[in-house]
Order: sequence, then structure tokens, then C-alpha cells
Amino acid sequence: MIKRIVEISSARTHLSIRFGQLLISRHDNPETAIPCEDIGVLLVDHQATTYTHAVFTQLLKAGAAVVLCGPNHHPTGMLLPIETNTIQTERFRTQFQAKEPVKKNLWKQLIRAKIKHQAIVLGRHSEIYPTLMKLRHKVRSGDPSNIEAQASKKYWAYFIPDSNFRRDINAPGVNSLLNYGYMVLRAAVARALCSAGLHPSIGIHHHNRYNAFCLADDILEPFRGFVEKKVRQICPDGQFHRDFDQKTKAALLEVLYQRVSIAGFAGPLMVGLHRTAASLVRVFQGDQKQIDLPAL
Repeated sequence: MIKRIVEISSARTHLSIRFGQLLISRHDNPETAIPCEDIGVLLVDHQATTYTHAVFTQLLKAGAAVVLCGPNHHPTGMLLPIETNTIQTERFRTQFQAKEPVKKNLWKQLIRAKIKHQAIVLGRHSEIYPTLMKLRHKVRSGDPSNIEAQASKKYWAYFIPDSNFRRDINAPGVNSLLNYGYMVLRAAVARALCSAGLHPSIGIHHHNRYNAFCLADDILEPFRGFVEKKVRQICPDGQFHRDFDQKTKAALLEVLYQRVSIAGFAGPLMVGLHRTAASLVRVFQGDQKQIDLPAL
């Protein structure tokens, strides 16, 4: 069963737990109850939300991820379960002991997939499409030439046709939509990694000492295209002047329910993430060389 994404952003809300269910209480609406086991991600994006302690402990026990946002709608923290796999210690050891050539080869696969998806997002008729596809094949183990950055620079210049769009994580408008979509997807990726018994902090390429989700950020790369494709649909002219309302957020959340194909699996992206995470375990264990990634 696909897990639900519960977003709290439209009004002052109190969250509590009763009989294994998350209770959502607002002064102007009837109380809503959702079984904790049905929730994959709880996303809180309203500054007046209040909680009981059991909200966090029960949701984490059920395997959910909890994302807390600041006033700018950007994530300020994420809570993930500590124990979500029965052989977690063994998986951690395998992950920690992964050899450098294995990690470099994984990074090559991730970046090649990311650049391919960037080309697909722009479309075959885009003048930059053949350039991106050529760059994709130049990515070597570990990407020592930083082809990823070269491709991204060209990609963002053509992201919105006939516009002056520039990718800036601190800018409003279209950039805020991208940030929000990435945030939700990052939480789902981190949750899938934890469910597979992997540690989201131990990356294969990302290694910032202040980043608790380095591995999640690694695996996120080839999935970004799903968010970017949705944002282009929402803002075809590169402009986003209206309020960042519930309708817009709901459209971005739909990305996790989008049907994808991953190594013979066909179903919601949120479920497919678990296929990717499981294949990563097999790569670390030496049982396969290629990580299973989505087709956009």
C-alpha cells in the first residue's frame, strides 16, 4: 500500500495521537483521524502548529518521516526512524565498508541519469538536448571533470523557454516551487534509505560535515527531473506571481504518486524509491553493479 503524505499548512492546527491514529484538530473544521501506519511523510509548513510528544514517537515508530519548515517554506529539520530494518547494523557495516571505486561508479551512474533526465525535461526539440546527451556520455567514474556542473549551467539557462529564469535557492517564484518539491522528495528518499537499513548521513559523493542527509542528496539527483518537469507545467512562461497556495502545493506533492518505471517495476514514485534503495544495498554488497534508477 502506498503511504500518504500529510501536509499541514493552511491553518492553525493541533496534532495529537489517539489509539494509534494521528488526530488533526482545527478550530473551524471537524477533527480528522489518520492511522499512523498509513503515513509516509508528515510535512508541517505552518508556524502556529502545536503537537503532543507522541506525534513524533508514534509516527517514527510507524516508519514515517517528519519534515518541519520555517517561515520561508524551506525545511529546517527532518526526523527519521532510528530502527527501520531488522538487519540494520549489518547494512550499516556494508555501507561504511564500500570501496571507493564502487562509490565513484555509483556517482557516475547517478549523474548520467540526472543529465539524461535534464535533457528529457527540456524535450528532444530543444536546441540544448543533443549537447546534454553528449555531456552525459562524458561523465567518468567519480565525475572528476565535474560534467554535472557544466550540464546544469546549460540546463538552467534553457529551463524556461523565452524567460530570464535563473536557478537561485534563495529566490521567490519558480525557485520556491523547486525548493518545495525537492524538499518533499528528499524526505521520501531519506525514508526509503532508512527502510532499506542504510544510514542517510553516509554519502557516496556528498560529504558536508554539517549535512545529515548526504546519501539522500546523492540518490535524489536522478529524481530531481520529476519535480522540474512538474514545475515547468505549473509555470510554462517562467513566472509565478500568485500565492504559494494549497493547489500549487498539492500539484507538487502529486510527484510522489506519479507512475514510474524502475527495473521492471511500474507504480508510484514513492514506492519505486524503495526499489532504488534496495538495489543500492545490493550494489554495496557486491551482488549487482548497477543501481536501479527511474525512467522519466
